[in-house]
Amino acid sequence: MAAAPAAHADEDPATVPPRTAMSLRMPGGFAWGTANEHESRAALSMSKLYIADYSLRHGDGSPEDRALSERMIRDSDDGAATQLAGKYPQAIEATAGEYGLRATHGSSDWGRSSTSTADITDFLAAKQRTDPGSPIFEWMAGASNTAADGTPQNWGTAQLPGVQGSKWGWSDVGAPEVASASFGPSFSVAAHTYGSPADQSTDVLDALPALILRLAGSEGRLLPPVVAGLLEGVARP
Repeated sequence: MAAAPAAHADEDPATVPPRTAMSLRMPGGFAWGTANEHESRAALSMSKLYIADYSLRHGDGSPEDRALSERMIRDSDDGAATQLAGKYPQAIEATAGEYGLRATHGSSDWGRSSTSTADITDFLAAKQRTDPGSPIFEWMAGASNTAADGTPQNWGTAQLPGVQGSKWGWSDVGAPEVASASFGPSFSVAAHTYGSPADQSTDVLDALPALILRLAGSEGRLLPPVVAGLLEGVARP
């Protein structure tokens, strides 16, 4: 399930500030990421994607598991995550092993687990290839405007054109730290920022044109339709 090696935005080191790690995966071997995309950072609520996937496919199949998984993804409900992580303490490590997520590590407290933007996008891309009917995509597409704790869910990768569903994460203590991951037709994208939701949105949207140019390549290769659509969506006068 490993993705192709990602190109880096090294044609312009200032494209993405080091506070933000970002990755994008597409079919046909298209992969892009910032130089720090494999850096293991706090998973925040992105770990709920891994817990939900494990409980849905390897759990006991109970309606309760499904309901808790839905609350984790739609509402980023911490209480639901604590219940499922307590029932399946191996979920994050097992999911990391199954999908080859090398920077993803579980913890006795799911909130202290770690992952990378590369791992998140590789996971979502693998799900799109092998399990496109997963309810995880339905729940991401129907995410609540406001999380269970009252946090707005509307920043970062969710603001990219073509996005169909998203999951967000944030730190409740210490310096601001946020994450987001989204999917659309044949692409997945994730970002993690040591900063605010507004910081992440700025970094993600500023990075996209450079990302598109990098994917196009120096040989004038034709852009896949979805990439061309993304470029059109962020074109500036």
